[in-house]
Amino acid sequence: MRLAALKDALEGGGHLLILTHDNPDPDALASAYALLRLVEAIDGISTRIGFGGYVGRAENRTMVRELALPITPTRAVSFDDVDLIALVDTQPETGNNSLPDGRNATVVLDHHPLRQETKRAKYYDVRDDCGSTCTILTQYLQAAGVPLEGVLATALFYGIQSETQDLGREAQQSDIEASLALYPGADRALISRIRYPDLPPAYFRSLHRSLERARTRGPVVVSYLGMLDYPDLVAELADFYLRLQGGQWSFCIGQFQDDLLISIRTSLPEASAGLLLRRVVGRDGTAGGHGMMAGARIPVGELSAEDIRLKSEELVNRFIKELGVQDESGWGLLDVPPGTSR
Repeated sequence: MRLAALKDALEGGGHLLILTHDNPDPDALASAYALLRLVEAIDGISTRIGFGGYVGRAENRTMVRELALPITPTRAVSFDDVDLIALVDTQPETGNNSLPDGRNATVVLDHHPLRQETKRAKYYDVRDDCGSTCTILTQYLQAAGVPLEGVLATALFYGIQSETQDLGREAQQSDIEASLALYPGADRALISRIRYPDLPPAYFRSLHRSLERARTRGPVVVSYLGMLDYPDLVAELADFYLRLQGGQWSFCIGQFQDDLLISIRTSLPEASAGLLLRRVVGRDGTAGGHGMMAGARIPVGELSAEDIRLKSEELVNRFIKELGVQDESGWGLLDVPPGTSR
């Protein structure tokens, strides 16, 4: 039934552009590729994938290269040449995609909480009871009888594993079933190369800088990353800092071009991280996410360096206040607090 409704939404179109969220992660990249393959199978209209921002994280760049995913930066896309637009792993007016003002999405497929603006789409399938958008696309492919093998299976399997941290974060039964369906057709050696890529020296410099600036405030690890080499570094390091023994939250903030970027993670399953971060950011920018992970973007292009520093401190303090943490100053992560041993 969903497959038929999706096909109806695309009926009569000539050129489809699939848009991921900016700075796409494996879930977005694989979902976009899966939708392209699905449309090829059920409709045959001209389709391409576009993304805004950068593919910066080493794992994601390796994924694109090794799987030869056919993606194009939106700066090289003419929106006047497309009459259909699909959003995957994102929704309209979230502030994290390149859907032009004044254009409505024809199709929206996502696993984040449903937004009112999404209901203007001709067809939408938004299921926040799935741990990844790849799971949703896997079900469409199964319904259409598209073989789950090769690059398609490899991309989708890795997308689910990456998004759910190997089915350990916000994974549902549907994600497990999709993974089991994809695994036999996936290239395990290729997945290993994607998961463990070579890392550039700049990554280690960024890690060193962030460790020196990281502080613990109660159950929270806060790290000021400064100027970012690539935007998704905030998410990468938020995952890293959540592994601190005794920590329940990580909060990473850094600047990329004219934006402050925030990424938070928590080990608490019912934390509603997305809603919490939206309260913290307020009208300063845009934010969203899931129960255990969230991100935000705050424009700061017109602020001085000192004002950006103060805004970063303000956002951290708002977050600490929202959590009700009493530890006002905390300790440097690399310091040894009194009364403890190395």
